[in-house]
Amino acid sequence: MLSEQRRVLSERLGAPVDASSVAIVRIAVGGLVAIEAAAYLLGGELRKSFLDPEFHFGYWPLEWIQPLPEPWLQVVFVGLAAVALLVAAGALYRLAAPLMALGFAYLFLLDKTEYLNHFYAVVLFALLLVVIPADRALSVRSRRRGAPAAIRAWSVWLLRVQVGVIYLYGGVAKLNSDWLAGEPMGIWLAAREDLALVGPLLAEPAAAQALTWGGLAFDLLIVPALLWRRSRPWAYGAAVAFHLANAVIWDIGIFPWLMIGATTIFFAPDWPRRAAARLGARVPAPPRPQQPPAGRLRRVGLAALGLYLALQLLVPLRHHLYPGDVGWTEEGHRFAWHMKLRDKRGATRFFAVDPGSGERRALDLSGLVTERQRRRMAGRPDMIRQLARHLAERERRRGRRVEIRVDARASLNGRPLQRLVDPDRDLGSEPAGLGAKGWILPQRLSLRAASPTG
Repeated sequence: MLSEQRRVLSERLGAPVDASSVAIVRIAVGGLVAIEAAAYLLGGELRKSFLDPEFHFGYWPLEWIQPLPEPWLQVVFVGLAAVALLVAAGALYRLAAPLMALGFAYLFLLDKTEYLNHFYAVVLFALLLVVIPADRALSVRSRRRGAPAAIRAWSVWLLRVQVGVIYLYGGVAKLNSDWLAGEPMGIWLAAREDLALVGPLLAEPAAAQALTWGGLAFDLLIVPALLWRRSRPWAYGAAVAFHLANAVIWDIGIFPWLMIGATTIFFAPDWPRRAAARLGARVPAPPRPQQPPAGRLRRVGLAALGLYLALQLLVPLRHHLYPGDVGWTEEGHRFAWHMKLRDKRGATRFFAVDPGSGERRALDLSGLVTERQRRRMAGRPDMIRQLARHLAERERRRGRRVEIRVDARASLNGRPLQRLVDPDRDLGSEPAGLGAKGWILPQRLSLRAASPTG
C-alpha cells in the first residue's frame, strides 16, 4: 500500500506542466533582488549596515562570515544586482541562479541586527530557483529555442508550499495573548497618525482591533482560499489589497511586492500564457507533454524534497522547546515567520568586573557598534551575550581578566521596563548554542498589568 502511494505521488509530482507560472516567480525574485542590491549601493545602507560598524553580530555558528572591506563589498553588491537581472531575464541561468542565491545569502548572514523575515524569504526563494529550471519559459532560453519547455509539477508545488508556509506560520504566530489583545498593533497605529488621509482613522482604537483580527484571519485562511479554484481569484485580490495596505502603512521594504509576485504560483501553471492570449498578444504554443518526460521522481529527489519541507514545517515551531514567551526571550524567534508581532525597546549597559576585587567599570561602546546596532541589540539576549563575549576577548587582549556583566532592561508591547538578563552572570563566558539560556530572566509583567486601564 505504501509503495503504491509512493508511486502515485512520484508520478503526479513528475508530471509535465507549463513552466510559465514558475517563470513569473523567477522574474519577481530576480527583479526585487536587483532592486534591493541597488538600494543598498545608492541609498547609503551599505555603509550604515556593514562598513561603519567595527563589530558585527553574526549567526552562530557562522560568525566567521564578515563584510569585505571597501571597495570589494561594493563589488559584491554590483555583482549581485547584475546576476539578479540575469535571473530575471532567464539568461545564463545555471550560472546566475546559484550566484544570486550565494550573494543574497552572504548579505543576509552579515549581521543579525539586519534580520528581516522578507530577507529570509528571499534567501529561500533564491535557493529554490537554483534547483528549479525556472528559465524554461518567458526567458532568453525559451525565445532562443522558439518554444518554452515544460516543467515538472513538483517545481510548482514546491513554490506553493513555500509561499503557504509563510502565510500559515505568520498566522499561527499571531495566536498569542498580546496580539489578540490588540498589541503591538495599537502602539504602532498610534504612531502612524500623521499619515495622509488614513492617519486619523488608524489612531482610533477600533482600527487596531480590526487590523489585529483581520491580519490573523487573512494569514490563516488565505492558503485554503488560494487552493480552491472557485475562490482563488477573490483570494488573490484580497492578498494584493492586503500587501498594498501593508506597503502604505508600514515600512517593510520589498516584502509586499515579493508576496504579490510569489502568490501567483497558486494559479494554474499556464495562467501567464492564457492571460497574454486574452490581451491579444502572440504567444508560443503550449509545451509538449513529452518534454520533459513524465517519469517518476527518483527516490533521492523525493527524499530531498521531503527533508526540505520537513525543515520548513518544523523550524518555525522550535520556540515551543524553550521556556517562556518567545517575544521576550527571542529563543526561536528568527526563521519562524513571527512578522510584526512585538514592539520591543530596551537599554543596555556593559560592565567589566574584576573577579578578585569586585571593582566595576562601565565599558564604552562608541566606535565598536553603531547607535543603530545598539538600538536593535537592546531586547535581544543572544546579541547581548554575543557582544559581551567580544568585549571579554577585547579585554583579554589588553591583558585584563574580567567578567562582563550587563544591566539590560526591556519593554515588550508597552509594558514597563524590566530586567532581561541576570546582572550577576558573566555573559562574557557564556557559550553560544541552541540550548535554553538560564541567564535570561523570565518576564514578570502581563500586558493587562502594564495597561493603565487594566
